[in-house]
Amino acid sequence: MLFTKAIVRTPAPSVVNGIDDYANEGKPNYQLALKEHQDYVTLLQKLGITVTTLPPLADFPDSCFVEDPAVVFDDFAVITNPARDTRQKERELIKPAIEKFYDDKQIFEITSPGTLEGGDVMPVDNDLIYVGLSARTNQAGIDQFSKIAAKFGKTVKAVPVKQVLHLKTGTTYMGNNKLLVSGEYIDSPYFQDFDQLKVPAGEDYAVNCINTGNGVIMPAGFPGVKRLLEENGFTTYEANMSEFSKIDGGLTCLSLRFN
Repeated sequence: MLFTKAIVRTPAPSVVNGIDDYANEGKPNYQLALKEHQDYVTLLQKLGITVTTLPPLADFPDSCFVEDPAVVFDDFAVITNPARDTRQKERELIKPAIEKFYDDKQIFEITSPGTLEGGDVMPVDNDLIYVGLSARTNQAGIDQFSKIAAKFGKTVKAVPVKQVLHLKTGTTYMGNNKLLVSGEYIDSPYFQDFDQLKVPAGEDYAVNCINTGNGVIMPAGFPGVKRLLEENGFTTYEANMSEFSKIDGGLTCLSLRFN
C-alpha cells in the first residue's frame, strides 16, 4: 500500500459553476458528478483505503477538489494558498479535517504573497518533491514550501508549467521510477532520470492517475493509457470523470492521500 487514508469532499450542487480555464466542455451535470464521486470513493475503499468524507460546501463550487487547499504527507501537512480568490476560504474549511490526523507541530501554512496549490505538488521517491511553477503556484509559494519540506528531510525541485493547469495535469508518478508523461513533459530534461511512460496523443487527460499500491485508478475511456499501464505491470481500475474534467479536475484533485 502506498497510502491507507484519504480525505474527500462531496460535491455541492454549485459544482456546476466550478472554474473552467482549460476544458471548455460545458457545465457539469450535478447528479452525474455526484454519482461519479460516490463511485470514486467506493473504488478507493475497494482498494483498501479508509476514506473520510467531508460534507459539501454550497458556497464553494470547486471545494470537492480537496487536493488544492492542502498538501499532505505521512509526517506533515501544509495548508496551501490557492491563487484564485474564490478558493481562498477553502483553506480555513479544510484545516479542521487536517487537524484530526496531524498535531500542531506537523501543520504549516503558505502565506501571501506566496501561492501554492496541491495539484502542482508531486512527490516521488527518495524524499524528492517536484513542484510546478504555474499560473496557480508562484515562486514565493515554492520557496515557502521548500523550507517546510526541508524540516522533514525532503528536497523540492521546481518545474515550469506552461501548457496545462497544474504539474499533475501533465505528469503523475507511478512509483518504481515510472513517470506518466504527456504534452510538454514528454522527453522533458526535468525528468530525464525517470522511465517515462508516454501518454498517446489525444489521451492527455488520462495522465492524471493514482497508484494506490493495490492498483492504479485511471480515468475511464482511454484505452491507450490503460494498455500502457498494464504493459508496465500495473493493474488498472477505471473511474468515470466526465463531469469533473469539465471544470479542469482530475483524479488526484478529488482526494488527499496519506498514511
